Amino acid sequence: MTELGLPEDILACLFDLDGVVTKTAVVHAAAWKEMFDEFLREREGEHFRPFDDADYDEYVDGRPRADGVRTFLASRGIDLPEGDPDDPPQTPTVHGLGNRKNDLLLEKIRTDGVEAYDGTLRYLEAVRAHGLRTAIVSSSANCRDVLRAIDAEDLFDVRIDGVVAAERKLPGKPHPDTFLAAAHDLGVEAARCAVFEDALAGMDAGRSGRFGYVVGVDRVGQTDALYAHGAHRVVKDLAELGGTA
Repeated sequence: MTELGLPEDILACLFDLDGVVTKTAVVHAAAWKEMFDEFLREREGEHFRPFDDADYDEYVDGRPRADGVRTFLASRGIDLPEGDPDDPPQTPTVHGLGNRKNDLLLEKIRTDGVEAYDGTLRYLEAVRAHGLRTAIVSSSANCRDVLRAIDAEDLFDVRIDGVVAAERKLPGKPHPDTFLAAAHDLGVEAARCAVFEDALAGMDAGRSGRFGYVVGVDRVGQTDALYAHGAHRVVKDLAELGGTA
């Protein structure tokens, strides 16, 4: 292992955004819960079963927005029309619910701002100082704005986010395609890339893409699940891996 806590043959590092670089995973979870609880309460009345943390981890976390809506609704036996990507937020369609969630997310970010994990920023600087390439790989369509808000856009050589994935028609996590696209754009084969993820869907993507090293970042007490989904190592903060710029 190198002083960065990575195998010697790793040449590039691919980072998820929410929960790895920024403290926005909890904001996403809150927006999803508010949106789904509103929908379920209206549909099922006072006997509705709320959206909970287990639902978020299993069906939503790390997935593209529309996939998260579909996957969770399917778990409750609910089938909605797809609708159109520009459906108004109150429309009872997959895209309408997804747009409602995004409105709630942006409102929470505007109100509370965005914070970065200092340990991740220091680790990113160390990685780059050691000559490794870096990419941000996120299902979020708001990725660039969030990076700019924390002044971190220049820490990444490549960005594959929800906007780029839609343009290239790349399926999102748990499929490995967005991570593979980042490796391709960096000019590094997957076997020589490390993936950094906090979501179980991201672990699955790292495993199925046959990446050289997969680091699970446990912010919520799911170490065992991260290992079960393919992590080579799990840390609570990237500072644990070492490295100095």
